[in-house]
Amino acid sequence: MRIALDTTFLAYAEGVDDPARRQTARTIVERLIDQDVVLPTQTIGELYNVLTRKAGINPGDANRRIATWLDGYSTILATERTFRTALELACAHRLQFWDALILVTASEAGCALLLSEDMQDGFVWRGLTVVNPFAEKRHPLLASLTGE
Repeated sequence: MRIALDTTFLAYAEGVDDPARRQTARTIVERLIDQDVVLPTQTIGELYNVLTRKAGINPGDANRRIATWLDGYSTILATERTFRTALELACAHRLQFWDALILVTASEAGCALLLSEDMQDGFVWRGLTVVNPFAEKRHPLLASLTGE
């Protein structure tokens, strides 16, 4: 199964804000080692901003941390069509545009699962299910992939 990671998931995995969520994110990453995990390019740019602005990490260290993610996972790109579809999705479902762009990018890349704390847990669009990996009750799709 192809899985996309959202910015908040990556930020928590990097230890931004919440030690408990960091551990949860790291555990999920370890358990998804055999899955096809991808990173929408939007999340990489957002992660850089979170690391440097919110977490106060210097740009060089943020670059090295992001390089580790890029070395470990494939990225998926947004096209003009992706942007147009994201605009439509944002309007139709009252989503933030950048969240819609990540969602559409993941869907167009054939992802079945998007791990995101920011979007509605269980939201399904064109075969892609948004799952909050930090929800109190683990979504069955994620639980089956992580052996829980």
